[in-house]
Amino acid sequence: MANELMFRRLRLENWKNFREVDVAIGDRLFLVGANSAGKSNFLDAFRFLKDLVSKGYGFEEAVERRGGVGAIRCLSARRQTDVELAVEVQEGSNGALWRYELVFRIDRRHRPARPLIRKERVRRGCETILDRPDKNDCNDPERLTQTHMEQVNANESFRELAELFRSIHYLHIVPQLVRDSNRSAGYFGDPYGGDFLEEIDRTPEGRRARRLKRIERALRLAVPQFTGLELTRDKFGAPHLRAKFRHWRPQGAWQTEERFSDGTLRLIGLLWAATRGRGPLLLEEPEISLHPAVVRMLPQMLERVRRQPANQIFLSTHSPDLLRDEGIGLDETLLFLPGAEGAEIAPAGSFDDARALLEGGGSIDDIALARTQPPESVHLSWLPDA
Repeated sequence: MANELMFRRLRLENWKNFREVDVAIGDRLFLVGANSAGKSNFLDAFRFLKDLVSKGYGFEEAVERRGGVGAIRCLSARRQTDVELAVEVQEGSNGALWRYELVFRIDRRHRPARPLIRKERVRRGCETILDRPDKNDCNDPERLTQTHMEQVNANESFRELAELFRSIHYLHIVPQLVRDSNRSAGYFGDPYGGDFLEEIDRTPEGRRARRLKRIERALRLAVPQFTGLELTRDKFGAPHLRAKFRHWRPQGAWQTEERFSDGTLRLIGLLWAATRGRGPLLLEEPEISLHPAVVRMLPQMLERVRRQPANQIFLSTHSPDLLRDEGIGLDETLLFLPGAEGAEIAPAGSFDDARALLEGGGSIDDIALARTQPPESVHLSWLPDA
C-alpha cells in the first residue's frame, strides 16, 4: 500500500452479541472474557470486512456465510433494526483519518429475503468520498445488494481501504483438518486450516523457503528433539510437511503432519501466520495445546512481528501465562463483560484500581481474569444432579 493504513476505531451496532460498542484500537489488542462473551464476534467484524473485498465473496456472500442478517443482528435489538459496522483508519502515525460505515438490514419484501444496504459511506478527513444510497441506487435498488467497496470499478477513489481490508489475516488451525487426507476438497483460504498445506505449497518457492526456515529455527527452541522442517509431496503430488526429530536413531527420524502433536501443528500454523507479511493479524486463543513456557513468550514474539510496517495484532486469550507479560498495557487489554442488553467492552485501564494493582506488583492477568471470570464458576467443582 502506498500509505500505511492502521485501524484506529471500531464501532458496532446490533452486531451479534453487541447492542452497541465503540472501541479505540491500538497496534495490539488482547481480548479477555468468559466463553461466549463476544471475543470471536469482535474479531469476526474484521473478518467480515475482509470477506467484502475477497475474491468469490462480497457483501451478500459475507452475510450468507454468517447465517444471514437474522443471525448477525443482536438478539437484544428491538423489532426490525439495522446492523451497523464502522471503522476509522489512519494513514501512518499522524496522517489523514479515514472512516468507512456500512449499515444494512434484511429486505423482507424480496422473496427469498436478502440483505439490503441502508448506508455506505467513505470519508477522508472532512471530505465525503462516497455517500449511498445515491440517485443511481434509488433508480435501481438492485445496486443496494452490493457495496462499492467490493467493486473495482467503483472503489478507485478509496481502494487503499479495500487493500487494507484484503490484507486482514485470520488463521485458527484445527489440527484434525490439516491431517485429513481429504482436507483440500472444496477449500480455498480456509481459516481453520483445511487447505493449510496447499497454502504453503502455493507460496512462491523463495518466499516459502525463507518462511519455513524461520519457523524451523523457532521450532528448535520450542519442540524438544526437533531438528528440521520441509515441504514434501506424496506419490499423488499432494503436499505434506515433514519434520525430523532426534530419537534413538543416529540420523534422526522423519515424520509427516499426520504424526505431529496438536501443539506442534498449531504452533506451525501460528508461526506461518506471523511470518506472512503486512496487514492485521487476528488470533484466537493461540495458547491452546502449547506448553506454558512457550505461551509466556508469545507476546514478545508477536511484538517483534508487529513492529514490521503496517502490522497490527488482535488476539483473544484465556491464558494467565500469556497475560503475565509485563509489556502488555492496560489500554491494549479489552475486557468483554456480558450484560442483559448484550456484551460490553471496557479497557482494563478504565477501572479505578487497575493502575494501583499494577504498581503494587500485580499483573494484567490479575485484573483481566478476575473481572471476567464467570461468577458461578467456583461451583463447577461438583456436578449438579439432573
